Amino acid sequence: MQRRTLLRAAVVLGIMPALGYAKAAQPVIDVYKSATCGCCTAWITHLRANGFKVNAHNVPNTAAYRTKLGVPSSLGSCHTGTTGGYALEGHVPASDIKRLLAEKPRAQGLAVPGMPMGSPGMEVAGEPADAYDVLLFQADGKSVVYRRYAAK
Repeated sequence: MQRRTLLRAAVVLGIMPALGYAKAAQPVIDVYKSATCGCCTAWITHLRANGFKVNAHNVPNTAAYRTKLGVPSSLGSCHTGTTGGYALEGHVPASDIKRLLAEKPRAQGLAVPGMPMGSPGMEVAGEPADAYDVLLFQADGKSVVYRRYAAK
């Protein structure tokens, strides 16, 4: 009986630190959005489903956060986020955010300008997805295509 207790203790002690590490490594995204925007809430759901911890902040003026985070107005959308020192504008897919955090390029952030149908949070059953680009942008406003999504 004592041997079984020791084995259980070893398993618990081995697993507990790993669980703590996984929780600590979970990326956090702060999202600034309107209180009434359903697509913003759907994007947050997408982020959480893909392993991000999200702190949602309902704010009266999302444009102020875009300015504060250095997002060019030409790339604006309905919500702005920040993680790992990067700005996130619009319906950026979680996979691209994970890539950004892994690669750590010199950039201000990622943006999906406008609100393209089919981007995370903008899915509508029975509606085709638009083609859209995820842009990697710099503080000076210059951007390049980080990933291209085809229409479906």
